[in-house]
Amino acid sequence: MDTHHLASEPKSVAARQEPDSLSLFFLVFKTGLLTILTLGIYRFWQTTRIRQYLWGSTSANDSALEYTGTGLEKFIGFLIALVILALYLGVFQMLLFYFGLSMFNVSSSATNPTEQARYLVVVYIHILAVLPLLFYASYQKRRYMMSRTRWCGIRFSMEKGAWGYVIRAIGYRLLTVVTLGALAPLATFKLEQYMAERSYYGDARIKQGGSWPRLYSSLTHLFIGIVILLVCLGIFTWGYNGLATALLCVGGVWVAIGVVYYQVKSFAYMTSHKTLGEEVSFKAEPRTGAIIRIYFIAAVGMGVMSLFIIFIISVMTAIFDFGISSVTVGFIGAALSYIFLFLLFQAMKMVMITQPILGHYVQTFSIINPEPLHQIQQRQADDAVGAEGVADALDVAGAF
Repeated sequence: MDTHHLASEPKSVAARQEPDSLSLFFLVFKTGLLTILTLGIYRFWQTTRIRQYLWGSTSANDSALEYTGTGLEKFIGFLIALVILALYLGVFQMLLFYFGLSMFNVSSSATNPTEQARYLVVVYIHILAVLPLLFYASYQKRRYMMSRTRWCGIRFSMEKGAWGYVIRAIGYRLLTVVTLGALAPLATFKLEQYMAERSYYGDARIKQGGSWPRLYSSLTHLFIGIVILLVCLGIFTWGYNGLATALLCVGGVWVAIGVVYYQVKSFAYMTSHKTLGEEVSFKAEPRTGAIIRIYFIAAVGMGVMSLFIIFIISVMTAIFDFGISSVTVGFIGAALSYIFLFLLFQAMKMVMITQPILGHYVQTFSIINPEPLHQIQQRQADDAVGAEGVADALDVAGAF
């Protein structure tokens, strides 16, 4: 046995996540109820508490992550973002008025071709106006979450660069559309590289290695699904409707699997080609089959649970006489049932989809050659990070 070779191999540290699913379920359900009772205001504290729980359940090298964000700073950031968005969209609407266009004076049900064209122009202009804000929000959300995350007492951080990301995101997305998706790997790689190389753990910068053409292998199943759909279109034009319907189902499912496969494999490739400083590297080995299995089990479980709950509510409404009119009973029952099902599904989604997927990514992640991590020093905090205000205002805050 070559003991010298074994001694020279870099060590690795596996990450793990050990949350209590029942505790997480009740946390999401309880904070969701508080969010409804406060007309949505508590959702900033809900997000914070869920992150604190998930971060605290995730560890590597016997050290758990810490989330230091607060609900108050998220709420204040949201209020500031609302003011900025109102001014931005107000100025934009004034420009539309100047050119004789207005969302309020053109109806989608207009029969005049000119009016319909004006309506479509206004809709697309509004979409294009909001699009840069969505990219801006994505960058700022990641920057805020990193600035509020610590491991072994060392803070993660991210440099300013949201508007640079916006310009690149718009450019790469346009290239993807113009090339009918052929340059999607380029967009995926370059945008992740831009964010990764502005990220730090302490005073050590993260570097993104690899090359974007290597992501094309991740598009295999998506390409197969699109081919099936194109064949389906051809068969439909020839009049074989039954066969076309069957292929449509197969192609649709294959495309959905292809999207998941691309997300999983591109994440694994780019994560495994990141380095921290000069010596620390990472390895990610998530499995597409495991992710799809999580979605399938959750869909079946949540479907069965919803039918059971609806059946119980229907039986209770039919059996018990509450001493008030049937119309009122029906209205109150429907409202309470909707609220209960919403809270139930929100908690079940977290426990059956979000957390298991996050857990799978964490448990298939490892740090290679972790010894230099002990030499990393704290980086000066950036107090002007913001608090996901735009992301919260545009409802792109993500699952947690």
